[in-house]
Amino acid sequence: MMHAPSPALHIHLDAVGGIAGDMFLAALLAYRPDLLPAAVAAARAVGVPDDWTVELAEHRADGFVGKRLLVEPPHRHHHHHEDHGHHHHVRHRDIVRRIDDAALEPGVKSRAKAIFALLADAEARVHGVDVAEVSFHEVADWDSVADIVGAAAVIEALGSAVTWTLSSLPLGGGSIQTAHGRLPVPAPATALLLEGFVTHDDGITGERVTPTGAAILAHLRPEQGRRPAGRLIASGAGFGTRRLPGLPNMLRVLVLAPAEAATTGTTAAEVTILAFEVDDQTAEDLAVGLERVRAQPGVLDVLQYPALGKKNRMLASVRVLCESDAADRVAEVCLTETTTLGVRMQTVTRRVVERQHGSARTSGGAVRVKTAERPDGRRTAKAEMDDLAGLSGGRRQRAAARAEAEEKVLRDKGRKGT
Repeated sequence: MMHAPSPALHIHLDAVGGIAGDMFLAALLAYRPDLLPAAVAAARAVGVPDDWTVELAEHRADGFVGKRLLVEPPHRHHHHHEDHGHHHHVRHRDIVRRIDDAALEPGVKSRAKAIFALLADAEARVHGVDVAEVSFHEVADWDSVADIVGAAAVIEALGSAVTWTLSSLPLGGGSIQTAHGRLPVPAPATALLLEGFVTHDDGITGERVTPTGAAILAHLRPEQGRRPAGRLIASGAGFGTRRLPGLPNMLRVLVLAPAEAATTGTTAAEVTILAFEVDDQTAEDLAVGLERVRAQPGVLDVLQYPALGKKNRMLASVRVLCESDAADRVAEVCLTETTTLGVRMQTVTRRVVERQHGSARTSGGAVRVKTAERPDGRRTAKAEMDDLAGLSGGRRQRAAARAEAEEKVLRDKGRKGT
């Protein structure tokens, strides 16, 4: 299933009461309830039994209304994330195998395994064992598995273009009962996962950030500090089970789009980005292939840059910008002219400054000049390098001809008032 990209959206996580896996998922689904089927399907795919309830429910607490994620067995025990005494254990490698065998999209599998890997690494460091030998206790029940895999599905569905920020995190205090006895809050593995995050003490004790919540944050790595300016387009609140004194136990998401930009002299249009990597084609042959891609009707730009791929191999990462109605045809040329086995395609909106073309006669010869009017009313000009390269003389002469041509065209535009 292809997901529509969410270009330029920003999601701010406001950890009012803290964060747990179910709170994170409930908050995002409060904003995007249409993604609930994808989250439920992902949870079922990794083995959450069909007779277990997996649903999003209305929740009211402390004068606020939001959502709670319910993952419950048939007899509807109510699980509290501080009550860990009843949990069984499961090995990390067994969860990875279960995810690998599940009918999930590759991106969802990758994110789910990455979140569990962060948890496993933290547990391994706490207990001094190899990651392969880690057994989960606090995240072994179906509710926690559903939280993580469901979160992976929703994050993937939102798209990689979404950016994230996070408020300061309440760290909590006191101690909790775990499979390893009573431990201080935050639990040792949670503390490792939260390294680098900004926290605060609001005076309320207890577990405020659970292992699943911390692992999801460690996977997302949201920036902290001031959230970016933007137009608030949506919000959602996800609640936990615990009641906090004088404070709603909720995670709030604020969804922002860029503030409307000035449109003077600009136009907006949909374009498509084609992306792929090449690690088994010579640089000379790839250059020939990309020039042929660049020559295709509808191609706006071609960019390649070096990157490190699997096994630390050097490779070329290629980005092609083209008109959307030409995307399929250009993708076929990419697959023909390079050795890549696949091309990723993403349709985005771009805003461009309207341009005009003119020319000016300089002491060295005629030079074409491209002019543009910026949204703030400024006019800018750029001489064509191909024309400058054909003039006699060296760099100094080219610089003089550039300045002369650009000044003449701007002066002429100013006189005409266009």
